[in-house]
Amino acid sequence: MNQSMVTHRPLVEARGVGLTYPGRAVLQRVNLSVQSGELVSVLGPSGSGKSTLLRILAGLLKPTSGQILVDGAPLDGPRPDVALAFQDPCLLPWLSVERNVGFGLGFSRQPALSRAQRRERVSAALDEVGLAHARTYMPRQLSGGMAQRTALARCLTRQPRTLLLDEPFGALDEVTRADMQRLLVKVVQDTHAGTVLVTHDIDEALLVSDRIVLLGAQGSLIAQWHVSVPAPRAAAVQALGALRIEILQALQDAMSRERTIA
Repeated sequence: MNQSMVTHRPLVEARGVGLTYPGRAVLQRVNLSVQSGELVSVLGPSGSGKSTLLRILAGLLKPTSGQILVDGAPLDGPRPDVALAFQDPCLLPWLSVERNVGFGLGFSRQPALSRAQRRERVSAALDEVGLAHARTYMPRQLSGGMAQRTALARCLTRQPRTLLLDEPFGALDEVTRADMQRLLVKVVQDTHAGTVLVTHDIDEALLVSDRIVLLGAQGSLIAQWHVSVPAPRAAAVQALGALRIEILQALQDAMSRERTIA
């Protein structure tokens, strides 16, 4: 984890954010701030609004109450320096890895780049995720882990200051998932991006996060934990064990309340 995180104004901040549909509140009064270089994981029961919160932070959804601030300014829509990745890599099958990674750099909201600048960004992103050797591969030639690396590289070409990840490793096998978790920690350290990871996996959150927050069944933030165990943490089972039990109990309590309300 980055020990030199900025500790004054948050990079991205949710202030009293709520989202309500007719007859149903998805999120309620969520307050969350993320510093530059900080990785925050969001846990919660199914239906607690984790993915919805991520889309609001990305500017894809407008909250019905509260606001999102990026660098202290209100967010009014998608921004080129805020990147979002999903569990499905969403690669275009007719484009090579290199062209998938560069896809979107010419969109209207992106800063104007020359062809040489685009090539430079794509090459740097491929190097960062360890796919320089696979730039000419087609998506059908990629393993699950390579596809997720490609999706992460596509985010990195935008040089994001904020990185939002919606269960990006959920469909991977355990070995590949562990490899991607290590890569994520490295990317955050290298880029200093303020990062929000939505995950259902407590162990994943413990391994990669600086801080873990828990959304309850009614879409409100009900608990948070700072993870102070130094990285790498894969062998720190004993040090993380008590915290894991505490988080698991809080999650089970939240799910019990959800069943009671239902």
